[in-house]
Amino acid sequence: MKYFLLLLVSAGIISNAFAQSAPSKYGIKGIVIDSVTNQPLGFTTVALKDAVTKQPVKTALTKDNGSFEFANLANKTYTITFVYVSYRAKIISVPAFKQPDEAIDLGKVTISPSSGQLKEVSINEAKPLIKQEVDRIAYDVQADPEIKAQSVLDMIRKVPLLSVDANDNIKLKGSGNYKILINGKESALMAKSPSDVLKSMPATNIEKIEVITTPPAKYDAEGLTGIINIITKKNADQGYNGSVNGRANSVFGPGINLNLTMKQGKFGLAGFIGYGSSGTNPNYFGNSQIFLKNGAALTQEGSNSYSGHNTYGNAELSYEIDSLNLITGSYQFYGGSGNQMATQFTKQINGVGVLDQQYALDNSGYNNFHGLDASVNYQMGFKKKKDQLLTLSYKYSYSPNAQFNDNVISNTYKYGQRNYQQYNESGNKEHTIQLDYVQPVNKKINIEAGGKAILRNNYSDFTTKTQNTTTNEYELTTDQSNNFDYNQDVYSLYNSYQLKFEKWTAKAGLRIEHTETNARFSSIGTPVTSNYDNLIPSLSVQHNFKSSSVTFGFTQRIQRPGIYQLNPFVDKSNPKFINTGNPDLKPELNNTFELNFSSFSKNSITAGLSYAFSDNSIQNVSIRSTQIVNGVTDTITTTTFQNLGSNKTLGLNLNTNLSPVKGLNISINAQLTHLWLKGTYNGNLYSNDGFGGNVFLNTGYKFKSGYRIGFNGGYFYGDVTLQGRNGDYMYNSYVVGKDFLKNNKATISLVANNPYRKYFNQKSYTNTADFNQSSYYKGPYQSFAVRFNYRFGKLNSDIKKNQRGINNDDTKGGGGNKTSGN
Repeated sequence: MKYFLLLLVSAGIISNAFAQSAPSKYGIKGIVIDSVTNQPLGFTTVALKDAVTKQPVKTALTKDNGSFEFANLANKTYTITFVYVSYRAKIISVPAFKQPDEAIDLGKVTISPSSGQLKEVSINEAKPLIKQEVDRIAYDVQADPEIKAQSVLDMIRKVPLLSVDANDNIKLKGSGNYKILINGKESALMAKSPSDVLKSMPATNIEKIEVITTPPAKYDAEGLTGIINIITKKNADQGYNGSVNGRANSVFGPGINLNLTMKQGKFGLAGFIGYGSSGTNPNYFGNSQIFLKNGAALTQEGSNSYSGHNTYGNAELSYEIDSLNLITGSYQFYGGSGNQMATQFTKQINGVGVLDQQYALDNSGYNNFHGLDASVNYQMGFKKKKDQLLTLSYKYSYSPNAQFNDNVISNTYKYGQRNYQQYNESGNKEHTIQLDYVQPVNKKINIEAGGKAILRNNYSDFTTKTQNTTTNEYELTTDQSNNFDYNQDVYSLYNSYQLKFEKWTAKAGLRIEHTETNARFSSIGTPVTSNYDNLIPSLSVQHNFKSSSVTFGFTQRIQRPGIYQLNPFVDKSNPKFINTGNPDLKPELNNTFELNFSSFSKNSITAGLSYAFSDNSIQNVSIRSTQIVNGVTDTITTTTFQNLGSNKTLGLNLNTNLSPVKGLNISINAQLTHLWLKGTYNGNLYSNDGFGGNVFLNTGYKFKSGYRIGFNGGYFYGDVTLQGRNGDYMYNSYVVGKDFLKNNKATISLVANNPYRKYFNQKSYTNTADFNQSSYYKGPYQSFAVRFNYRFGKLNSDIKKNQRGINNDDTKGGGGNKTSGN
């Protein structure tokens, strides 16, 4: 906590460089000492505020000898707050000066060690960006100077261990095997495509983003590489507060967002609602295959365009029955729809260069997706110990999705597929009940325990209809139509312990999970059942130095396949390259070790080393096969998921935030990984390894006039897969912003994304025992945007919320989306 506050103050000093006040000859000084040892306390946070307006004036750190001094002050009354990790915060009132050129000497200011864990103190003028805790790294979005000009997806690029690739897929340590939570809970907002929501959502909605590298026992065991927890802004007081955010983008369309928080008596409400458009933009793709056995070759060129929109919202309510009893509820929703138009031309030649097959395909369709979460929590406190809590929670989630494709085939040569239509209605329903208990034993020991039951139903009702060439009617294709139900019930108990000393903090826990599954196809009728148990340990240890810390963590994690991996629906929108899920997938168990170093003196740096391995890895794999379609032999490439062999990852990450001169902020976020994959598929042994990683640079400068300029750039090195790898990707963005109106309540920003090139190209490669394949994707790259932010209202205290609640992080989340837009 101390180092969090040290960085906070460093940022505060820079922020104060913008304040323009008339010169004065008054001053305040003193020395901060420990009330027990009588020793000076260096690096104590000293925050000076106007006693009347409560506005911050200056912030500083004490020197090694505990001394501090404020000079050139106006003649008025002040309050000074002293904050140091594991010590009680102390506030002193300073009266107005009586004599010209007076310097008030406060002498020795004693602060006492805290009897409990120190809570965060809000210092409004500046906050640190990054905080290293015993089991997680937190990025304070509200402290980022570009918050008013960027989306949440833009902010994720700056968070240690996180990255975003060319298709807006979010990666944690280079992997897509993680879980995203909203306020510690699985969310309908993240049910299908988190990047689609996050690029529409302004960063002003978010308080901070946590990367939980060693999830404690209270979290479900899912998420192989960890958990991303996005905490929304909830500060509210007696009265109301809010903001309006808008964007207009030359490529990705308009977007608007409204935030509102309010409190009246014992009732509080915090929430936001937003709308975003994806625009209508063409992109291009191509595939090339060489068949190894006979030298035949297949080439495909195509283009598609997608237009759509989405709405999203979040509301959290609280009612304080009394000082010990609290009821809270939350509601989240997400909905959207999109239309797609695609054309493609495919031809295949044999080993001597003679045309073997060809066709043209026109594909049109739509995708409608929705999601909602509704939860209620009751929290009971105890008179003897305020941190002793019992919480009972219930949540209902529902995420339906409807997809339709109409495929018209023409210009054929030796191709037997007729026109066809596909419809797939899939989704997830679940009920969750949870009980949590927190028992602080003394100042150093804290115990947590609880139980949970998740009753989950995944479903998919899919239909294929093929056109009858005689009647032109579309008739049901029975072997490509079915109703799939997958029930999964997870029951769990957990117990964890935390020990906190002056320089050491340790957290250890154990979680046991019992899983019952059964899958049923309507065409078969007999369910396939499977039951299994998992015992999941977790351990985190942190040692704090004067201005740095070292953290070690170990945990086991599970990846249970979700509906998008299990769904047996065969997507034939590209009939030569089809995609399908695998209902026979088993969960994957992963072991992860973490070692992180963090320093928060004048500037901050976080560096980490990680190693993870699993022996039942879920991999995305492709296979070539032949089939007879209306008497014509056709060659198909099918991509699906399989439990295959071993997956080992060694990773190095580095994040630094610098302020070399007043007004200038520079941050670098970089990761380097080496991946080893091995597995047997379709009778062939595959192995692949290679480096991956990314580096992102963010810099900004704020002028005294209220203008701010910024640059963001990055390089993403492609992923290694069992059968190949994906290509690299670069991006850059320029921002100019200006604060205006009274108290800088409004901000307007101009954004230029990748202004040098209209499209980007990304390639990928797949090598199997039967064929070598190269693919490319060419998508919109260049865009220009205007963003607007306006804040209104006045608040005085925080809405209360439950300290425990449901967080279903036990299944893999949805995939990524297409290109991003500011």
